Amino acid sequence: MGRYFLFAALGFSVFSCSPSEKKADPKTQASTPPVVATSVQQKETDSAPDSSLAQSSSDTNTELATAETILARPQVPILCYHQIREWTSSDGKVGKDYIVKPNDFKAQMKMLADSGYHTILPDQLQAYLTKGTPLPSKPIMLTFDDTKLDQYTVAKPELEKYGFKGVFFIMTVSIGRPNYMTKEQIKELSDAGHVIGSHTYDHHNVKKYEGKDWITQIEKPTKQLEAITGKPIKYFAYPFGLWRPEAIPELKKRGFAAAYILATKRDPNDPLYTIRRIIASGYWSTKGLHNSIVNSF
Repeated sequence: MGRYFLFAALGFSVFSCSPSEKKADPKTQASTPPVVATSVQQKETDSAPDSSLAQSSSDTNTELATAETILARPQVPILCYHQIREWTSSDGKVGKDYIVKPNDFKAQMKMLADSGYHTILPDQLQAYLTKGTPLPSKPIMLTFDDTKLDQYTVAKPELEKYGFKGVFFIMTVSIGRPNYMTKEQIKELSDAGHVIGSHTYDHHNVKKYEGKDWITQIEKPTKQLEAITGKPIKYFAYPFGLWRPEAIPELKKRGFAAAYILATKRDPNDPLYTIRRIIASGYWSTKGLHNSIVNSF
């Protein structure tokens, strides 16, 4: 455990997951977003065989879309944030990619609100992908990996300012450690309507799991998060965005409805367990972020 936490504490900023418009009224935006089919332009459609997807426990009596249908739907932009703090001299060139400065993050949230984006949560995305349920106009998902405290102290107030909701993927070994969130803060996020997801015990690469690793890294941490939030934990984010086909049945049998990768291609047979995100780079300007949202999905 000590060996793994040292990796978590020292390496996450570098390796956490991979490689004019009218201003919207935040109150109106949060309470009554227009509901339409998503209009995000899909730049590239992955091919897939016409095979049925496994149904989640909540939809066992509903015929869900095939993998081919899911892959054909326009993708919803999903951003992945890690640390939100000032750069330091020790961060390094690669590390800065995963560190968004607080003022930059604030500007990004304002840009999203001013541009008419509406945040959605995983259940909404799931219903859209599997059933074609309409989404709000200009949907976007904001995700936060690794349990960092600045996600609570900096990101949470900015999200609330615009009526946004986020998804926080928690690495349980870090809970309560210095510069990481506590159980109470995680529960507060959950109680406020944000979604808590699983991000393993100590960020160990899923490609290397054997035997009891599935219990140590996924099963036990998920139960811990369910005890903290009092809610089912249905969504998972792969550390580093790395996955392998053998992981998908392990996630399914532990009750996960979907899993999130990074910018690589989705699996043609199980796209719900390889949902794409892009890392919000610390180097991007607000305009650069907007361009990446438009061009990456």
